Amino acid sequence: MCSCPSPLVTLMSEQLRRKVLELYQEVDREVAAAGPVCIASGRCCRFKEFGHVLFLTNLEAEVLLHSAPPYEPGVTPDFCPFQKDNLCTAREPRPLSCRVYYCDPTYQETGNRLTETYLHRLKELAEANGVDYLYAPLHHFLNHPEDARTV
Repeated sequence: MCSCPSPLVTLMSEQLRRKVLELYQEVDREVAAAGPVCIASGRCCRFKEFGHVLFLTNLEAEVLLHSAPPYEPGVTPDFCPFQKDNLCTAREPRPLSCRVYYCDPTYQETGNRLTETYLHRLKELAEANGVDYLYAPLHHFLNHPEDARTV
């Protein structure tokens, strides 16, 4: 088991971590207002099976790795290691894409708009804090937590 948080990934300032979490609260409110339907099928976390890849920024990766439960090393791009019984065990620190992704076909356009809006805001947050911006698949950051460092 990986004992997260990795010492390589606990370098984010509390102020910056708080700003990312506040951004998450904003997007959660917008998603709730849009009202997408979730049937807890777990399809969102079985990437290979359903043909998608979960991307996140290094800011999000650092927040996730700081608070997520332990996971087995050697994460593949096939599925999320935090999914157990079709539910997320890293719910609070989950990245933006997890927050806006729903299988609900009536929500797809809204989900895409929210993703673009908040990715832009994350990039602005990185720039405003003098942090390099990296956007990569989840498995990359879980296998290379040093790439999530923001200092």
